[in-house]
Amino acid sequence: MLYSCAVSLCSVCRVPVLCVPRPCAVSLAGVSPPAAATLAPAGSLELWAPGRLTFSLWDYGVFALMLLMSTGIGLFHGLARGGQKTSEDFFTGGRRMSALPVGLSLSASFMSAIQVLGVPAEAHRYGAKFLWMCLGQLLNTLLTAKLFLPVFYRLGLTSTYEYLERRFSRSVRLCGTLQYVMATMLYTGIVIYAPALILNQVTGLDIWASLLSTGVICTFYTTIGGMKAVIWTDVFQVFVMLSGFLAIIIRGVLLVGGPTMVLTIAANGSRMNLADFNPDPRSRYTVWTFLVGGTLVWLSMYGVNQAQVQRYVACRTEREARMALLVNQVGLFCIVSSAVACGLVMFALYKDCDPLLAGYISAPDQYMPYLVLDIFKTSPGVPGLFLACAYSGTLSTASTSINAMAAVTVEDLVKPRLPALAPRRLTLISKGLSLIYGTSCITVAALASLLGGGVLQPGQWGLALTPLPGLLHRHGGDQRPAAGCLHPGHVPAHVLYSRRAGGPGRWPGLLLVGGRGGHPVPPQCCDHGGAAGLRSPLSPLQPHCRRQPHLAAGTAAPLRGTPGASTPSHRG
Repeated sequence: MLYSCAVSLCSVCRVPVLCVPRPCAVSLAGVSPPAAATLAPAGSLELWAPGRLTFSLWDYGVFALMLLMSTGIGLFHGLARGGQKTSEDFFTGGRRMSALPVGLSLSASFMSAIQVLGVPAEAHRYGAKFLWMCLGQLLNTLLTAKLFLPVFYRLGLTSTYEYLERRFSRSVRLCGTLQYVMATMLYTGIVIYAPALILNQVTGLDIWASLLSTGVICTFYTTIGGMKAVIWTDVFQVFVMLSGFLAIIIRGVLLVGGPTMVLTIAANGSRMNLADFNPDPRSRYTVWTFLVGGTLVWLSMYGVNQAQVQRYVACRTEREARMALLVNQVGLFCIVSSAVACGLVMFALYKDCDPLLAGYISAPDQYMPYLVLDIFKTSPGVPGLFLACAYSGTLSTASTSINAMAAVTVEDLVKPRLPALAPRRLTLISKGLSLIYGTSCITVAALASLLGGGVLQPGQWGLALTPLPGLLHRHGGDQRPAAGCLHPGHVPAHVLYSRRAGGPGRWPGLLLVGGRGGHPVPPQCCDHGGAAGLRSPLSPLQPHCRRQPHLAAGTAAPLRGTPGASTPSHRG
């Protein structure tokens, strides 16, 4: 409930002891503090200790219902119409998905439980300027739709790393694949472990029960249902996340006294700080942090990351894929703005006594679960909706990662070595790999529980992911691209241009980037006319550009280096 802080002196030694809560001026009538939050008897040396709030059986029932429905969706898509007959059905849904579910799936997997718990806490502590994230995401969406999506979609790739072999060599492709699998497995393990740890610290929720239940169920429906199960469970989980946020916002606004009161308190507390244009790079969050840094980070996620690319290339048409990115942007705006609103409501509720300073919680990540159990202590089942909300983020991120790791393993490691493998057997191998990777992620989560310290910062994931676009930069021989993922000097700085290729009205876009010591790809149509004979990124296997005058204007020409191209391909 709502409390203000009062420092108490020990009745014996007169030394100040811990902050002892007392009802604040804005507390609701008839509501008393927790039983544990009382002063010790006179003359006692016992220090005050806060009581632990816990979930009820109703809450666990709501959480179990979410897990059951996710499992049912996976089973339906795994068994309907005879199941997946080919690996393409398993990894891309047969490339017959529509824009709406794919876009919502992209939104869901962006918001892991780390963001569900962390974004409101950051907004509570640092203000509403976190909303600038939405503008950075919009810029990223536009750049991805214009530059990256046309390339991967028109090449018809399942693994983004196949592009690296077409442009450079097989060793570069394997380097990218192995780096992606290792980094994603570690990150997914942390995504599974982090909410279990935080909720255990606040509520006493059994860490192994939550870890194993979510990990096993996620692995199960991903293995059975493939990409269709991943996408449609993500759609369901997006609405669960939004429902959890909305329940918190509505209840909190009613307790404070209305939305006007919330905004007034937030403004008085300097939390409505949207106009922070401070250029100092040492500032934690500014407009420039989200517009520049955020856009580049998210561009690496949506532009070249396997988990994102694999879903938007599953759409029926390129236009549907672009629409999916726009739907994703709308979904992200709703989720992020809801999370920020929760942070502002939290600030308004606890303006007189911060739970972290009062000793109710021990880390900022614990603000959200404490808030939920505090304001919904008389509403059984509603805290379970928040529990389902947090773990929906975990399930969506983990299922996407498991399917993506299995996809790159099949496309980059299995198919090249076993090209004559029967489609049905390849599908079984794909499902087996999903099971193996799911088990591995649960193992990483279990090992993370043995480490000391807190949950890893999201920025450490960025360190593993950032060098990846360096593989798209070529300078000299085939060894430099491979080094690009290992040495920061080869990491690209920016996307240079989107070149026109294939005749009037066709803009395949993208995709060479400049890095230290590198040269930009020349904008000339013919590669042999450019500097140092560099190839266009859209003609990775062709040494020369060849016009196709027989095609009518506005007709899409087949991409060079792909099945259906009219010219033979070879590696220079």
